[in-house]
Amino acid sequence: MSSNSDLIQEYSEETIQSLDWKEHIRRRPGMYIGKLGDGAYADDGIYVLLKEVMDNSIDEYMMGFGKKIEITLRDGSVTVRDYGRGIPLGKVVEVVSKMNTGAKYDSKVFKKSVGLNGVGTKAVNALSINFTVQAFREGVTKKAVFSKGELINDLPEEPTVEHNGTLIRFTPDYTIFENYAFRDEFIENLLKNYTYLNPGLTIKFNDTIIRSEKGLIDLLDDKMTEPSIYPYIHLKDTDFEIVFTHTSQYGEEYYTFVNGQHTTQGGTHLVAFREAFVKTVREYFNKNFDVADIRQGIAAAVSIKIEDPVFESQTKTRLGSKDMEPDGVSIRNYVGDFLKQNLDNFLHKHLDIADIIQKKILESEKERKAISGIQKLAKERAKKVSLHNKKLRDCRIHYNSNDERKLESSIFITEGDSASGSITKARDVACQAVFSLRGKPLNTHGLTRKVVYENEEFNLLQAALNIEEGLETLRYNHVIIATDADVDGMHIRLLLITFFLQFFPELVKNGHLYILQTPLFRVRNKKKSAYCYSEDERLRAIKELGPNPEITRFKGLGEISPDEFKGFIDKNIRLERVRMKKEDAAKELLDFYMGKNTPVRQNFIIDNLVVDEEML
Repeated sequence: MSSNSDLIQEYSEETIQSLDWKEHIRRRPGMYIGKLGDGAYADDGIYVLLKEVMDNSIDEYMMGFGKKIEITLRDGSVTVRDYGRGIPLGKVVEVVSKMNTGAKYDSKVFKKSVGLNGVGTKAVNALSINFTVQAFREGVTKKAVFSKGELINDLPEEPTVEHNGTLIRFTPDYTIFENYAFRDEFIENLLKNYTYLNPGLTIKFNDTIIRSEKGLIDLLDDKMTEPSIYPYIHLKDTDFEIVFTHTSQYGEEYYTFVNGQHTTQGGTHLVAFREAFVKTVREYFNKNFDVADIRQGIAAAVSIKIEDPVFESQTKTRLGSKDMEPDGVSIRNYVGDFLKQNLDNFLHKHLDIADIIQKKILESEKERKAISGIQKLAKERAKKVSLHNKKLRDCRIHYNSNDERKLESSIFITEGDSASGSITKARDVACQAVFSLRGKPLNTHGLTRKVVYENEEFNLLQAALNIEEGLETLRYNHVIIATDADVDGMHIRLLLITFFLQFFPELVKNGHLYILQTPLFRVRNKKKSAYCYSEDERLRAIKELGPNPEITRFKGLGEISPDEFKGFIDKNIRLERVRMKKEDAAKELLDFYMGKNTPVRQNFIIDNLVVDEEML
């Protein structure tokens, strides 16, 4: 054993390291782009790389230069070509390879830009196996080629007939983004958000044209899965725009942006809107309505433009700025004054919509008061159970913290002691929590929120996730349903999805709900084991491992040893995100699959039954 003096001696000049810019980014990529991933999820690092490049092109458009941006995806490489002013030719190499270098420090040139710290394209450069930057300005072009941040080829300026603008091509480094693959749907969703914020901008992605004419109105049209109960209210000035309505669903649904940046975790602009909306409604009706009743069912898109925005992380998912620079007016006061004047005026001019909003508030109030007593007891019960750790094995890092690993925060919802025991023993205690269900959950379709507090399992689950007041306090980025891959497991999975869609649809729409994929088979010989998640993978494994391998069919999570389980929930975890699209009308889906139309559903199952003869 080393003595204290030995440990002290080990801390010497030789232990101090100085990393250059590219080494630091490559060793600590999470500080710059969040989690890495392989492209299976929309917040994986390869999409952040694309966003960092796109932000520069969007800033050019916002300054009035270039009406079109072209994105080409081919063989794992992405090319972004804009038609803005183009990088000044003498600085082409520096702006993508020298930290804290860029034009956005000069607010006269980029007044309300997204990227202000001179890091974005440098991170893309350092994390790419191939990176090319080319600028076109006034008939002259300049090109440079890098690999992992190292300059490979600095080409001389030469004449060109190309229009002004910038081209960046990058191929993510496969040693960092292992087995990565871009998914068109995630890229298209990212690009759509840019067009919602910039009506008139045309983005061409391969052969797809993406464009928006109505901006945030188009966004709500595309995102909402429940019909609005009154026409959209659209209010706008130079630096603030809001489009909102109410639906009959539970919860609150927000899409927020700062200078064109999608702030998925909200921030001070969202807090300001929520407060100001409540205050304005109360003053208009001259009644002290409860906050929850006023905002129940709201769906809103919020966009603000400010100088020198401060975000709470490099990935810019949450706004931290408190003031509207440079005049020093607080965002809270600015948004409050804007709504007080504009929303109040709107309601006075549209009395029919004001009546609908009041009716909606009163309906929510009636339901809330009916369960107020139950709600109080349920909260006390949840707090007591959580303190005694009977249902929840918590982790240390949470999604609503400032820890750099917060995007990894997960909670596994399991059924039964054996399954929860295996996951608990195999998990990463830093960022993976486990919640254990007891028996099959209740089918909540068609029930009111009263059941959330009357049913102990749902009450405790809501408390564990900390989502009673909305997603602002959500404790885990990934809410993972982990059930057996049999009929009972599928049923439990469906019942849990129904619960979330019924009472917390925003959790699903914001991409936090997942299904854990666990192997169905283990195929092994004396030298190697292969875990297979489908029949096709099983057949391939048998072919690869040779004749007569041992084949184990896993029937439940509890049958998988903790040592084996560790390999399924580490960096190689397979998750299937539960998605909601415009065409997935939640009410109609739940009515059909979870309603009382049993004969119709039975006929549907029989008509669509597929039998795999090889499994018989």
